[in-house]
Amino acid sequence: MGTFNCPLRLTNMHSDLSVSVDAMVDTGAFYTQVPATMLKQIGVQPFDNFVFRLADGSTVRRDVGRAWASVNGKQEITMVVFANEKSPALLGAYTLEGLNLAVDPVSERLLTIKTRPM
Repeated sequence: MGTFNCPLRLTNMHSDLSVSVDAMVDTGAFYTQVPATMLKQIGVQPFDNFVFRLADGSTVRRDVGRAWASVNGKQEITMVVFANEKSPALLGAYTLEGLNLAVDPVSERLLTIKTRPM
């Protein structure tokens, strides 16, 4: 499957500061991640830190916060990972599910899910 990007806007929980990024859609990533400086710039606060296993098998510990995510006119609160500055912005499965979006890998686009799984 190929990868593709889509516009993602993250807004702090007070809905007064936001940042827009071109995020890679990555269903292999559970959470959405953006560089930590972007999240700090809009006032997203970490509430915990988790250990993550990377694609190469190594593990890292990263802060995690909450923000409003907006994609294709849909908005929902999601968890976001404070990534290092060299990491790409990723739109992960948790956020996609929350926004009721599915990936069409052939057309490289996001589709609205008409029904939710039980």
